[in-house]
Amino acid sequence: MSDCLFCKIRDGEMKASIVREDEDTIAFEDINAQAPTHVLVIPKKHIASIDEIEPVDAEVVGKLFLAAKEIARQRGHDEKGYRVVMNMGPDAGQAVYHIHLHLLGGRSLSWPPG
Repeated sequence: MSDCLFCKIRDGEMKASIVREDEDTIAFEDINAQAPTHVLVIPKKHIASIDEIEPVDAEVVGKLFLAAKEIARQRGHDEKGYRVVMNMGPDAGQAVYHIHLHLLGGRSLSWPPG
C-alpha cells in the first residue's frame, strides 16, 4: 500500500525509532506515547484491519504477540505487567489501517481503558 504510513516505515521511506525487527515483524516507538513504554508492533505484510486477517495470517499475527512479549521482558515489564491492544475500526480508535499491537507498560494502567 503506497499510502500506508506503516508500510512506509517498513520500507524505510519514513523514519521511526525501531526497537526490534525480524523477518516478519517490526516494532517501533509510538510517537504519541500513552505510557513510558508505548511500542507498536506491526507485521511486515500489509493487513489493513482485524477483519482482513485470513487463516494464512495466523502465524504472523502470533509473531506480533511473541515480539511484544520479548520487548516487554527486555524492558522489565514482565514482573509487574503490561498491556497489549489491537484496535479495529474508527470507534475503537484505529487510526492507521495496517494491523498493529500497542504494547503499553511502565505505569499502572486503569480499566476500562477509555
